[in-house]
Amino acid sequence: MGGGGRVRGGRISGGDFARQRELNAQAPKIDRLLARIGGLFRPYRGKLVVTAMLVLVSAALSVIPPLLTQRVFDDGLFPRSGGIRMPVLITLVAVMVVLYIASGLMGVWQTWLTATVGNRVMGALRVRLFSHLQSMELSFFTRTKTGVIQSRLQNDVGGVASVLTNTVSSVLGNTVQVIAAFVAMLLLNWQLTIVAVVLMPVLVIAQRRVGQVRARIAGATQESLSDLTAITQETLSVSGILLAKSFNRQKSETARYADENENQIGLQVRQAMSGQWFFAMVQVFLSSIPAVVYLIAGWLITGGTHGITAGTIVAFTTVQARLLFPLLGLMRVALDLQTSGALFARIFEYLDLVPAIADRADAVSVSAADDACAPDPAAQAIGIEFDHVVFRYPDSKPGERPTLDDVSFRIEPGQFAAFVGPSGAGKTTVSYLVPRFYEASSGAVRFAGRDVRELKADSLVSHIGVVSQETYLFHASIAANLRYAKPGATDAELEAACRAANIHETIVSFPEGYETLVGERGYRLSGGEKQRIAIARVLLKDPEVLVLDEATSALDSVSERIVQQALDSAATGRTTIAIAHRLSTIVGADVIFVIDGGRVVERGTHAELLAHDGVYARLYTQQSELTLPAS
Repeated sequence: MGGGGRVRGGRISGGDFARQRELNAQAPKIDRLLARIGGLFRPYRGKLVVTAMLVLVSAALSVIPPLLTQRVFDDGLFPRSGGIRMPVLITLVAVMVVLYIASGLMGVWQTWLTATVGNRVMGALRVRLFSHLQSMELSFFTRTKTGVIQSRLQNDVGGVASVLTNTVSSVLGNTVQVIAAFVAMLLLNWQLTIVAVVLMPVLVIAQRRVGQVRARIAGATQESLSDLTAITQETLSVSGILLAKSFNRQKSETARYADENENQIGLQVRQAMSGQWFFAMVQVFLSSIPAVVYLIAGWLITGGTHGITAGTIVAFTTVQARLLFPLLGLMRVALDLQTSGALFARIFEYLDLVPAIADRADAVSVSAADDACAPDPAAQAIGIEFDHVVFRYPDSKPGERPTLDDVSFRIEPGQFAAFVGPSGAGKTTVSYLVPRFYEASSGAVRFAGRDVRELKADSLVSHIGVVSQETYLFHASIAANLRYAKPGATDAELEAACRAANIHETIVSFPEGYETLVGERGYRLSGGEKQRIAIARVLLKDPEVLVLDEATSALDSVSERIVQQALDSAATGRTTIAIAHRLSTIVGADVIFVIDGGRVVERGTHAELLAHDGVYARLYTQQSELTLPAS
């Protein structure tokens, strides 16, 4: 299996994201996109039916006033019998006013419905995309910039908002108006109708070409916006600011942002201007047709054509506007769809990614009783086993040595197992494979006696607690950060976990106690305080298996001793995997595995490995010499 990309059921796995982008670049087919966009509206069929009815009625009603205008002129104001006929005029005007009021009310209702449905669809799309990204494997996020992901969620989804909110009503309304107006124009005078619509096919063809250009520019604009968001996220985070200030790179970072911003400005201008010559031509065409109609009408009347009256000409030019401007609206919608096609393609690009690591259809929940090797299955202890595991990271080059190569070991339930070795030997990779953040390329990782691929991911992770070197805290209160592990935890449970982690007294010494804001990524706290809060958070989760990934390597000696005491307390009664950099922290481990070059080269207790005088003994001697005071 592994974390690499796979084509599954016609979709592309996260490990082959580049291939997905290549496919999308080849053809964001508008018809295929329209089908998928239409699927987003399926849950709101009821509201759409009501909207469609309102649009149809409003569009049909919009054609009636011009026809009434003809009657106003020919029967009310200038009847052939002579003299103004006030009763007829009053009746016609009253009907027109009622129609305008009805159309206005229906327009308000229609706007509310379309805004509600459109924004619901957009919100659901954003949540669906966010949820799908949550399911992606860890390797997807290690090779994708956070700012790029944020841009897909915010900029791309926001960029299609107008299409989602206005397209349905605009297409329906304008289509009905065009059809109704065309019929009305034919009824008024077929010769003038031919004059009014003869050049329409030319405009439609031109519109398609303009739309293709705008779609390409829109895609480039969103790519640039993603880069701009990524730069902002990287450089304006606390870590980014500290790095820039430490190396005096504020000016260069500003210049990098300004360069990309300049590119974005240019693309925005190109996008705004693309199609403007087309619409200017359309505007001239639409504005000129009434004058041409007057000329043709005069020529027809001069030629002896009957039935063309002043009322007919006024009504025809009014109805003509009901044809030409909705037709222009349809062209704009088509352009918007083509432009937004690039954005929808980027959104669907992420939605089409299949997580490289997912639950099998027959996956089961974790049960400690499944561990046949456990000394007492009823005690709910959990053992871990690696059986000839080989692992390569998804971005490994062909022929490159695997990160883990034929690794086999077993950690008994309740054991404290430490993994040590040179940097890059594969120690942290072991900790990633246990909770299945990555998946073994071959061999098996067993948890409670079962291959982790047979277990439900949420059940597996619920039994594991991880404390890493890089502690992540949200910009929230200490209590909120703790309850991330257990949302319903009581204050008493928070205090018990913090006491076990040796952090309670420190927290209550703060003016706001457990409601103290930790700041962005916890920067208002010291490294030792953050680490102990992270330990308390894991203790609140109360997992059967504890993974400690170099949890004290970044701390000073005083903080390390305090945190180590908390870790020792947390490990009591649990199966513990400790990835150790400082060997002094794991001398009391039940078993120590020495990894070098992706293989387990030694195993045993601290005393046994020193007696063996191998890799472990050499590493321990080197560290001991480094910590000896200078003579």
